[in-house]
Amino acid sequence: VQLQASGGGLVQAGGSLRLSCAASGLTFSNYGMGWFRQAPGKEREFVARIGWSSGIAVYADSVKGRFTISRENAKNMIYLQMNSLKPEDTAIYYCAADYRGTYNNRRPHNYEYWGQGTQVTVSS
Repeated sequence: VQLQASGGGLVQAGGSLRLSCAASGLTFSNYGMGWFRQAPGKEREFVARIGWSSGIAVYADSVKGRFTISRENAKNMIYLQMNSLKPEDTAIYYCAADYRGTYNNRRPHNYEYWGQGTQVTVSS
């Protein structure tokens, strides 16, 4: 199984980025997919998740209303559209796969597969 995250970069506060994650080696439609992030010196934290069957999306309070997670099962892809970015959004962003997990699964240890991460830096 491979998860390949991309799309990170440097952006000014208030700007937008779109992250992508390509999955291979798994039956994609059986996996809930999540985005997590980790800033220097901090623990990895939940950002967003989209369900494997319902497609229900859940978000961390810190990004609700600014970020949107989506998936394309035909392409084995998920995306994270990030708008109104803030300096505190600066982190390495990881995509992760969770086999048939509950729709609100926010715990990193419940995700079986992880991508390598993509750096997002928001300047003030």
